[in-house]
Parts: sequence; structure tokens; C-alpha cells
Amino acid sequence: MRIIGIDPGTGILGFGVIEVAKGKMKMIDAGVVTTPAHTPLDVRLEDIFDSLTEIIADTKPDFMSIEKLFFSQNVTTAMSVSHARGVAMLAGRKGGLPITEYTPLQIKQTVTGYGKADKKQVQEMVRIQLGLSEVPKPDDCADALAVAITHYLMTPGIMKI
Repeated sequence: MRIIGIDPGTGILGFGVIEVAKGKMKMIDAGVVTTPAHTPLDVRLEDIFDSLTEIIADTKPDFMSIEKLFFSQNVTTAMSVSHARGVAMLAGRKGGLPITEYTPLQIKQTVTGYGKADKKQVQEMVRIQLGLSEVPKPDDCADALAVAITHYLMTPGIMKI
């Protein structure tokens, strides 16, 4: 089974693809989709859609998991991230993937066992759980892998590690 995790953003969108076989997780691919600042939003969203469509075609995941929007004080940022989330979900839907959403609290709690874990703790647990020598960089990439790991660990009926 393959899972693509998405950490949404308009300027930087993280993605991480894991494969689970015989109860073991391994990273298949991970990285970021970046769009230039001061580019019109519609152009940025098209770039995100096209990039994710290509990543999905190349890595052939079975599921998409995506981080739910955490509303902050900056409404403008929240709106642009919600646009990126929608485009990512559309790319997943067009790719035939079932899509599941997880809150930041669910991700932290599932990956680290503590819902108030900081970014460094989450990233270190991603490194350990995937058997990597280093934490994946940039942070958005590691966060996306955490979303994929969360989907695997929260899906009932699958043999866990």
C-alpha cells in the first residue's frame, strides 16, 4: 500500500509518499512544490495541481492524506492555504485516490504520542519510523511524511509496526 501525505501551502506545499509492506513503512519519495511569491494565485494553484498530478502518476499512491487547515490569526494566509488544500484534494480525486484529512493534533498525537509535540519532535519521529539517517528537509516535506504515517497508523484493519 502507498500513501501520499500532503502538508498544504501556496508558496511551499510538502508531499511525502510512503509504502507499507509486511507491516514496515519506507519512504518512496518526498519533497516540496514551490511557487514564486508575487505570482498570481491562479497561476500558483495551476502549478500545484500540475505538479501533484505528475507526482501521483509517478509514485502511484493508493491513498491521499492531507492536513486539515489550522486557522490562525492571519486570515489572508488561511485563505491561500485553503485554496492550495482544495487544489491538492482535486489532484488526488482526479487521480482516483480516497482522501482522508487529519488535524495537526491528530498528526502530532499519532506520530509522537503527544498532541502538543513540537515540530522537531515530530520530525525526529518521522526519521525514526521511516528508518532514515537524517530528518527529511525542508520541514514541509517531513510534515507531509508525518501526515502519510498518520493515515497508516490510524487506518483500522492494517497490520501495524
